[in-house]
Amino acid sequence: MTKAIAPVSALLLSVAILLMGNGLQGTLLPVRAQIESFSAFDIGILGSAYFLGFAAGCLLGPFMVRRVGHIRAFTAMVSIASTTVLAHVVLLDPYAWWPLRAVTGFCFAVLYMIIESWLNERATNENRGLVFSVYTIINLTVLTIGQMMMVLGKPSDFLLFALSSILVSLAAVPVAMSKSQEPAPLITVRVRIKYLYRISPVGAAGSFVVGLTNGSFWSLAPFYAQLSGTTTTGIALFMSTAVIAGAAGQWPLGHLSDKWDRRKVIVITSVGAAAAGLGLGLVVRSWSMETFALSMLFGAFALPLYALCAAHMNDFVEPGGFVEASSGLLLLYAGGAVVGPIIASVAMRGMGPGGLFVFTAVAHAAMAMFAIYRMTSRAAPPESARGKFADALRMASAVSVVDTMAGSPGHEHPAGASAPASQNGQPAGEAVTAPGPETRGGTAHGENINEDDRQTDGDHPKPEDR
Repeated sequence: MTKAIAPVSALLLSVAILLMGNGLQGTLLPVRAQIESFSAFDIGILGSAYFLGFAAGCLLGPFMVRRVGHIRAFTAMVSIASTTVLAHVVLLDPYAWWPLRAVTGFCFAVLYMIIESWLNERATNENRGLVFSVYTIINLTVLTIGQMMMVLGKPSDFLLFALSSILVSLAAVPVAMSKSQEPAPLITVRVRIKYLYRISPVGAAGSFVVGLTNGSFWSLAPFYAQLSGTTTTGIALFMSTAVIAGAAGQWPLGHLSDKWDRRKVIVITSVGAAAAGLGLGLVVRSWSMETFALSMLFGAFALPLYALCAAHMNDFVEPGGFVEASSGLLLLYAGGAVVGPIIASVAMRGMGPGGLFVFTAVAHAAMAMFAIYRMTSRAAPPESARGKFADALRMASAVSVVDTMAGSPGHEHPAGASAPASQNGQPAGEAVTAPGPETRGGTAHGENINEDDRQTDGDHPKPEDR
């Protein structure tokens, strides 16, 4: 294990410090916004702005990295992200916070892209699983630690903002001082959203719905807890309980989906998330241990749902189409995460704090009904044609390098661009993984598949036969 991790130890240290700072910031901002009398709608737009910036980072980040290189781009994004943390506490106005939050989303999309493309290239076929398992553990651990740092000071003071800024700034040091060679230039891929919906309606629609619900949760749940009358420690525990439960729920639900029709597991998970959300909407005025139990149930069902939808999509992707699928799912998630916090904030304004989870309950219930409808419209693929949930976990959290011009006439890769080999020996540089809402192979740049010419036997039947 030591031999496998040593070449990427500096990078993993940067990840730990960076995500600790981001975890603190993500919980701190909604709480401070409420103290400054921001409305629920104002705070909802904060969340939407972050995901809008994140999507922009996925679209534009590769060009920046190509121009200046991974290390320079990384240090630049860290510097900007650190500055924006402090700018929030200097400019206490929602009109200033919205663009600042978008800038933060952009920076972190580029940072994740750099970090994970680097990890993907440094890992070998033999240790790739170990490297990304350690990476995932670090993500979940430090995110929780970052949220719990809320107890170190008062949200109304400067200290917590300074601490978040310091952590983000320090993340640049291990990368800047590392002797590890930079990875090859990023390669981009074209995305066809309509095609992805056609081959897997549940996978595509589910990614959008999860963006609606999870984007709302990350943006407004600290605000919900604060309005419910709990302390700063209670807010941190509320968020951390959901994160830990979401991590614990990934594998049992994923294992179950490998045995059953994945849509059944998606239905069960959506119903569980809807029930937990409805409970949180009802107990909002009586904060107690029951609230933490419901938070745990919500996290256990709602947070793994995106990985289940990705696994379902993965069952229908043709050989070499993984990157397009992961990119499309990311954009669908981001689209939902831009819209969701705004809708949820309107619900909170009309129904009180519980409106957040009433909205997520309605969205999850709608997802369950849609999956049931699709089960009556198309049979599940045979077990031999289904991939493993473990393969889809990295797909589920891919920060994909999306090029809106890819595949168009005259659009070429820059000289020297190349993709590192994936564990299947196919290009993997077109997409890299990120935490979260957290690669089995790749597709050639600009690949344009004639859907009528696909093979119709073996493990990849035509979409209409699935």
